[in-house]
Amino acid sequence: MSSNRDRHWVKTKSLTFLVLAIWAIVSIGINWIGEGLNSPSFPGAYFMAGMGSQIIFAILVFWFAFRQNKIDEEFNLEEK
Repeated sequence: MSSNRDRHWVKTKSLTFLVLAIWAIVSIGINWIGEGLNSPSFPGAYFMAGMGSQIIFAILVFWFAFRQNKIDEEFNLEEK
């Protein structure tokens, strides 16, 4: 039983680190390139990128929950 829980925890940690890495890249990346997105013809590009990153974060939360449920089902640890 302990081995099963250990493998579950390893998969959960790797999924968590993947999601955190995506989150960090998206949030930091938008701020790094933000000024370069704006142009005289379209000054709202930075704002649009910020809105896009929030959409990515929302999708990321639902994807994480979906993948975590699959991992829980794989190891028979799902919620009843």
